[in-house]
Amino acid sequence: MSSVDFASLGISAPVLKAVQQLGYEQPSPVQEASIPILLEGKNLLGTAQTGTGKTAAFALPFLSMLDEKQKSPQILVLTPTRELAIQVAEAFQSYAKHIKGFHVLPIYGGADIGGQLRGLKRGAQVVVGTPGRMLDHLRRRSLDLSHIKGLILDEADEMLRMGFIDDVETILAKTPPDCQRALFSATMPPAIKRVADKYLGDAEVVSIQNKTKTVERIAQSHLMVKGHQKMDALTRILDVEQFDGMIIFVRTKSSTLEIAEKLEARGFSSAALNGDLTQTLRERTINRLKKGQLDIVVATDVAARGLDVERISHVINYDVPYDNESYVHRIGRTGRAGREGKAIMFVTQKEIRMLRSIEKSTRQPISSFNLPSNEEVSGQRIALFKEQLVGMCKSTKLDKFHSLVKEVAAENEIDMVLLAAALAFEAQKERPLFPKMVAIDTPRASASDRNERKPRERNDRNERPDRNERSERPDRSDRSQRPDRAPKPPRDKGPTTDEEGNEVTMITYRIEVGRNDDVSPKNIVGAIANEAEIDAQFIGHIKLHDDYSTVDLPEGMPKELFDHLYKVRVCQKPLKISIDNGTAGEQRDAKPYGGGKRDKPSFSKDKPAFKGKPKAHRGADSAPRKPSKRPTTDRK
Repeated sequence: MSSVDFASLGISAPVLKAVQQLGYEQPSPVQEASIPILLEGKNLLGTAQTGTGKTAAFALPFLSMLDEKQKSPQILVLTPTRELAIQVAEAFQSYAKHIKGFHVLPIYGGADIGGQLRGLKRGAQVVVGTPGRMLDHLRRRSLDLSHIKGLILDEADEMLRMGFIDDVETILAKTPPDCQRALFSATMPPAIKRVADKYLGDAEVVSIQNKTKTVERIAQSHLMVKGHQKMDALTRILDVEQFDGMIIFVRTKSSTLEIAEKLEARGFSSAALNGDLTQTLRERTINRLKKGQLDIVVATDVAARGLDVERISHVINYDVPYDNESYVHRIGRTGRAGREGKAIMFVTQKEIRMLRSIEKSTRQPISSFNLPSNEEVSGQRIALFKEQLVGMCKSTKLDKFHSLVKEVAAENEIDMVLLAAALAFEAQKERPLFPKMVAIDTPRASASDRNERKPRERNDRNERPDRNERSERPDRSDRSQRPDRAPKPPRDKGPTTDEEGNEVTMITYRIEVGRNDDVSPKNIVGAIANEAEIDAQFIGHIKLHDDYSTVDLPEGMPKELFDHLYKVRVCQKPLKISIDNGTAGEQRDAKPYGGGKRDKPSFSKDKPAFKGKPKAHRGADSAPRKPSKRPTTDRK
């Protein structure tokens, strides 16, 4: 542990006072290395990850050199995202609270430009913003860079990745030649190095930590799970894990809304965070998360850039990120400022290679996560229920309710314990204490399993006949003429019957998921059986096509069940179930109940196949149905 303190680094008295009041005791490595260099007026090229304290590393020295009399912009900070711009501006404000007449102004796209114009006109010593909006103000001549004394590029590699590097160079070219410059980046790709060489000259280099060190304090694990079982797996984790705040990362904007709605329906405080939200809503969501009014945010990568909330203890990668850099940035939202964090990643069978690539990139193994069992989930819910009961007994006036319960027990000669059990049963209906959860397959894909499989495949190939032997085999086109290979008659599976032996009439339905969506028959069976509580014996022949599939289900499906299945998702797509008319072209514009003779079955609640009720928490996706293709084979 370094013995250096902030007082010995040479920052000004007002800034030092603010730092001490904030509870900062010792500078982080990047602060200890960067602050003296910047106080000497030198340019700085820093390699440091998010969460290492780099904001204070450049804010404290530049504020210490601030001219309080000059009201025009003296310090310019460029950030890749508006969230980061807001956070950096807030940090400057907190560090400068003892500097008289200090003003900092964040400027970014998506916000009212009128307010920013008024703020620039009134005067601000520090301007923090995104490159696009900075250029907008430069074109309007509302931002004057002629008196800029210091310029900081924060997360330069992110600005490169998001396509802002040309805008950054344009802004750099408009700053005075004697302006002091600092560039911070998690990585140093060639394009960033070129900008540094051109505009920072002989800058002092500070390199703090690498990726492996920044994620060491984060417990990383992965869970092998099938795509359609992710939500059930997530619910179990949320039931058992002790978390403060959480971010769940997904790939698409629509997924943020869908998952947030499902979590809200299951009793969790959650909200979506994506690029479609207005800036006001985005800021409100982040503030609710900071204040503890919200526990879970479901976000895309872009929407969560620069998000710095100390109470985030867990990150769930619901969808595996497309690149390794995104993974590091995602899990970097937890474990902030030296705290411990936890990151769990859901991995499907086809994403194993992506998992191994992330492990190789971070040079750390990502251990397998043990999914909580039914008993663990039940135990956690019971413990929470007990805690709530005890707390209510201690903090709530229950005199009237106590008298009421005694009166009911006396009038009906019911034991008080039995009556309390009945009340407990009623109270836990929305969140059962003894849940019957869907079985989730969590196969483990270890490297040893794959290594064992490869030699076996090679040995099998070695044992095959060589080309000369294969050439003596009958041609495939003549195989049907071989006397020993008579065609097999079609197998008659017989009629579907119920428990009493009565024959059940089946109807062919069409669903809007197919081979192109990586769906399998067992996915379809699992979704229909679990969501509609239809016994698997009543789910008949399933045929997969490219853009859709067909499935035989019993006649007489209740309308509410049909409406529910229309919204159920398989492989992230809604079933949009409809009666199949047997012609793919006609199905393109089919509605749940079309105009044909077979389009509307005679629904009946007395059919034995339909005993369950649809689950109310599922949501629908209003995306338009894709045009279907004609099936390659005829339905048998």
